[in-house]
Amino acid sequence: MSRLQIAAIAITVGLNALDGFDVLSISFAAPGIAAEWGISRAALGVVLSMELIGMGIGSMLLGSVADRIGRRRMILGCLVVMAFGMFMVTTAHDVVTLSVWRVLTGLGIGGMLAAINAAAAEFANARRRNIALALMVIGYPVGAVIGGSVSALLLKGGDWRLVFEFGAAVTATFIPLVWFFLPEPVQFLVARRPTDALAKVNRTLARMGHGPVAILPEISAEEARGSLIDILRPALRKTTLLVTLAYFTHVVSFYFILKWVPKIVVDLGHPAAQAASVLVWANVGGAVGGAIFGLFAQRFALKPMTIGVLAISSIMVALFGAAGVRSLDGLAALACAGGLFTNSAVVGLYTIFARAFPTHVRATGTGFAIGVGRGGAALSPILAGSLFSAGLPLAGVAIVMGCGSLLAAFALLGVTLKLESKK
Repeated sequence: MSRLQIAAIAITVGLNALDGFDVLSISFAAPGIAAEWGISRAALGVVLSMELIGMGIGSMLLGSVADRIGRRRMILGCLVVMAFGMFMVTTAHDVVTLSVWRVLTGLGIGGMLAAINAAAAEFANARRRNIALALMVIGYPVGAVIGGSVSALLLKGGDWRLVFEFGAAVTATFIPLVWFFLPEPVQFLVARRPTDALAKVNRTLARMGHGPVAILPEISAEEARGSLIDILRPALRKTTLLVTLAYFTHVVSFYFILKWVPKIVVDLGHPAAQAASVLVWANVGGAVGGAIFGLFAQRFALKPMTIGVLAISSIMVALFGAAGVRSLDGLAALACAGGLFTNSAVVGLYTIFARAFPTHVRATGTGFAIGVGRGGAALSPILAGSLFSAGLPLAGVAIVMGCGSLLAAFALLGVTLKLESKK
């Protein structure tokens, strides 16, 4: 791994952290928004869902664009959209305009997620690819923890707009970093053949410490074409549907922990501030679990490991509600363990995306799975709320929500991953 490759992976980690920051920042800012504008919980719920809608659309539509115009261009464009959307939130004075800017921000994040997963996979060598993707994914909980902490400090001044001003500024600082330190990956240039592809490949190879190549390898007509339709053609249809189903169902379990932990802890008799600390422990567990999974994935088979972690995730999500623990320390420990295994499974799924789809549709396939998966994120809190409203006790709700990860494990049984040499 050259310095350029390491820098590129580090940038993708930071870019994914922006997603984690944005998710928690709106949650922290929500009480201030509701108090200032006097809006109901129902209206606030609509605002909170707007970003997820934008992310889903952005991932599905812009992933295929990233496979046509390039990872670097897509990331730069999405960063501009994200920074603009976050800044414009500070000018909003009603739910409608706020929702518009949150959808726009979500569009940028969604497109960026598809592109950075492909970029991390293509900049890493095969030996370090699994750990590189793991590090990229754990940027999310790291960003959530840092973003939550910074948001809490900024909100002491009483103005929720400071959170989004900070977010816009941080997002904007990544634009020059991507411009100078994230060239187009060689794999993409070889597969898509833009203008002066050979010269661009050799420039990037030189920055990585390699000699030039005289010619580029032949590519098939299918690789040259590449589109959203390709991932639904017979050759990739089964893979696309299974990995998308796996991600969707696991995200239902994953977001149950992220969205309902504070409410559950408060309902068990603990103050709201302490409930927030339990959520922080869930994200800490997620970061640690993702790193451990990445290290193990360098030595053990990816698919069986991911299936095993999904099965354990199902158990840990169920235990959070069914174990009967009421002490704050016990709840924090369960949340940490739940975050550890659920985020480890997310790492496994993102790595499977990179391995299951060929280069010419890697961002397209990843974006499709993530985009549909965000539907699971939106469904999760609604489904749990409906189960609670129907009179199901906490233990029953937790067991039902934990089944999402188990369904994901079964879906992965039918996925075939291509073998790769450890070079």
